[in-house]
Amino acid sequence: MNRNSDILDRLHAVAEERKSADPSASYVAKLHAKGVGKIAQKVGEEGVETALAAVSEGREKVVEESADLLFHLIVLWSHLGITPGEVLEALAAREGVSGLAEKAARGE
Repeated sequence: MNRNSDILDRLHAVAEERKSADPSASYVAKLHAKGVGKIAQKVGEEGVETALAAVSEGREKVVEESADLLFHLIVLWSHLGITPGEVLEALAAREGVSGLAEKAARGE
């Protein structure tokens, strides 16, 4: 079994555990304590850093920034009571559906 196959669930479990941790001792607890606005800001920052790395810093930096982005996204999910399984189900529901058709169905 690939030890990475359940990494999203494992990281989510850590984010859940850290909700009640001491914010002075845990970065995740500190983010939870600051609330959804701060967590969303971090997701945005990491998304921009990932995009910039793709344009100017190369593959390895994109990998690193993508890991940061996923980590902060998982903290956001945890804060909002969303599980990785819910997100994966949403992705699975879109599998095989044209991106253009999916966007049209959402009115975009």
